[in-house]
Amino acid sequence: MSKRFVIFVSFLVWACASTALAAGAALLPGQDEIHDTATAVIDTANVRGLDALLDILADKRVIYIGESHDRYEDHLNQLGILRGLKARGRHLAIGMEFFQQPFQPVLDAFVAGTLGEADFLKQTEYFERWRFDYRLYRPLLRFAREHGIPVIALNVPKEITDQVGDGGIASLSAADAAKIPAQLDRDDDTYRQRIEAVFAMHPKGDDASFEHFLEVQLLWDEGMAERAAEYLRTHPDKTLVVLAGSGHVEYGQGIPRRVARRIDVPAATVVSGSMRPFDPELADFILYPRRVELPASGLLGVMLDTESDGEGIGVQGFSEDSGAKAAGVEEGDRIVSVGDRAIDGYADIRIALMDSRPGQTLSVAVLRKKLMGGAERLTFDVQLQ
Repeated sequence: MSKRFVIFVSFLVWACASTALAAGAALLPGQDEIHDTATAVIDTANVRGLDALLDILADKRVIYIGESHDRYEDHLNQLGILRGLKARGRHLAIGMEFFQQPFQPVLDAFVAGTLGEADFLKQTEYFERWRFDYRLYRPLLRFAREHGIPVIALNVPKEITDQVGDGGIASLSAADAAKIPAQLDRDDDTYRQRIEAVFAMHPKGDDASFEHFLEVQLLWDEGMAERAAEYLRTHPDKTLVVLAGSGHVEYGQGIPRRVARRIDVPAATVVSGSMRPFDPELADFILYPRRVELPASGLLGVMLDTESDGEGIGVQGFSEDSGAKAAGVEEGDRIVSVGDRAIDGYADIRIALMDSRPGQTLSVAVLRKKLMGGAERLTFDVQLQ
């Protein structure tokens, strides 16, 4: 693995040599041995910017960019790399962990411009399957749409990984087993140890199985790798930029090595070094971006009932200081519109509030059951939290 590092913030490497011990020097009182600190020294005179990184990445066929899903600055760096590669004449495709393979036709329609953004979000079941604030990814997807860049749904269906989490791969039906990669490399002990450490940190019940947890991780990594390798084979003119959580990219253990097992192409890994110890083995390039926050979206202050049937979506309860409750909304009401958007389900609530702000007032229409007869429609002006 190449040991080049691109660093985007200034920092100091402090070294104190005044007390260094030469070989054979006398030990200090109570000191039994000299410990190796494994100190990495970074030459800050050679810190490079994004342009220098892009000059190197432009020669790669596949680039893996790891992210912390909720860090906007990570996504802005992803966008910066995509823009830079396109400006250098690369014919791009973007592989995304955040969409599951059965929804590829929906992604194709959105990129082609034949499907609007709201319908795209609903038809990919984005808010049910991924849930992170869509505004984090919106600039990336709009860039792809603007320039006709294919977006590849990398992930395996949630229904399959949920079943594997419960009962292991052996519990899959024949139809579902046929949808997963035939090869699952279980022989990387370092990968297994890393997954064990993650498993130990997860809250879990007494019946939780590490082997099932490991198989889910393998399915994610092998499934995304197989889809990426297939795209690279069938589109030799494309540079594929894979966007995924850092855990699928760091140390090359998740997706990168599993793609390399299937197809040999020039590759590079890029991850953010924010909030993690510096380790030169982490990736080919480590980024240190300045923190950038998205503005807060407004909230209705309601707990939603997503299980019951009926028009709109039910109100199950309220948060403390709920603007909806203060305006007159009650438990059991069914929200049928927010602002100018009709509400058919959870995704519509998220879409309606996406670009709102705390303190803003929106009209909220509800259906309320009457003691006798049908429901009545009521409209309230709700100040968002």
